[in-house]
Amino acid sequence: MDEHLSLKLDKVIHQKARLGIMSILSVMKEAEFNYLKEQLKLTDGNLSTHLSHLENSSYILIKKTFVKKKPKTICRLTDKGRKAFLEYIENLEQIIGTVPQV
Repeated sequence: MDEHLSLKLDKVIHQKARLGIMSILSVMKEAEFNYLKEQLKLTDGNLSTHLSHLENSSYILIKKTFVKKKPKTICRLTDKGRKAFLEYIENLEQIIGTVPQV
């Protein structure tokens, strides 16, 4: 018996905050930490934790700089991250396709 389609969903991406991060970064070249925090309604610590998960999986790159002595954190998708996100979306579409139309 084949495994259920839901088992193919990437566990790193399949979390609400990380899915939000990946979806934002998939349409933007890069995004600042504060932009992601505001859009996803996350705390600094919560966002940092999710970004670390994505960075550890090599799905995003994080660049930290200083502008006028203030820290600035920029995030962007890696090629691996973009590929993983597109595969995740394809798997979701397959799952949706199995649902009978009412």
